[in-house]
Amino acid sequence: MAKKILLIEDDITVRENTAEILELSEYEVQTANDGLKGVEEAKSFKPDIIVCDIMMPELDGYGVLETLSKDANTKFIPFIFLSAKTDHKDIRKGMDLGADDYLTKPFEEEELISAIESRLAKTAILQQRDNVQKNNYKLSNFDELKNHLKSYELKSFETSEVVYDSHKGSNYFYMVEKGVVKTYMIDENGKELITALYKTEDVFGDFTFKQNTSKEIAECLEPTRLYCIPKTDFKRFLDANTNMLYDIIDVLDHNLKDTKNQLLDMAYSSVKRKTAQTIILFTERLKRNKLRQIRISRADLAAVAGIAQESLIRTLSKLKKEGLIEIEGRNIKVLDFERLEQIS
Repeated sequence: MAKKILLIEDDITVRENTAEILELSEYEVQTANDGLKGVEEAKSFKPDIIVCDIMMPELDGYGVLETLSKDANTKFIPFIFLSAKTDHKDIRKGMDLGADDYLTKPFEEEELISAIESRLAKTAILQQRDNVQKNNYKLSNFDELKNHLKSYELKSFETSEVVYDSHKGSNYFYMVEKGVVKTYMIDENGKELITALYKTEDVFGDFTFKQNTSKEIAECLEPTRLYCIPKTDFKRFLDANTNMLYDIIDVLDHNLKDTKNQLLDMAYSSVKRKTAQTIILFTERLKRNKLRQIRISRADLAAVAGIAQESLIRTLSKLKKEGLIEIEGRNIKVLDFERLEQIS
């Protein structure tokens, strides 16, 4: 059976074009041309998801969301804002009211469909979560656990915002929905040492259930969204699914081996090799396509490589002259991945 979408939009051209896109994607679509009619349609049509403009007559999108969130029959319907308002404060306001996503106009067809599919998937996961809780948190495998974690609260972080540190401890584990997070420590000389990088669907945090004693800092390298999982919930999952402990141990062991290899490279490699290996590390870690650009600060590259920032900058210039990389601002693009790997 086709999923039902309610589209609330006062601009007739946008409304008709968007409805056509959704219908071609095999959704059942009902439309409303203002906020008040949208609220009425939501109660009678009972959609699986709502896509709503913000600036509208009668009742704006914020008012629609607030009204529906007070009704037990509509409060759990996934809600996506569609608006030309692009200021961060407007996006933050929408998310704080409980919106599931916020798309800015003009938008790509693929972007809209992807957002809808993601929110519908989350609803299905939430239903699965209820079933899991009724069955003593029983899950089959680690991938199923990851899907379950996507039902938890999703928080947004800005570039350079700290997720946790020794002073700002955390009672949560985290899974990356979007963006990149680095974890690092500061040595006695004030030098930063990056210990790990985490991207989409990576799980991280202070893996102890006792008081936080870690000196590690987690910081976002770009705008990032994280699922926040209370440690108490995570512990219940592990207590009920001891078979998953082996999967988690494998993940931690893999991360530990990566860190050991990184430290060995830092200790024994030349400055040029350290720089090359660090670029490779970031490229492989942050992007699936090796030849795509990575956006990373010189300070972060130097911290991972374990060399002075001035030495790193000089070496980057040499690699650029040799035609191995391309540099534009903070962006670095690998031009010859094979030759970069062969640097000794």
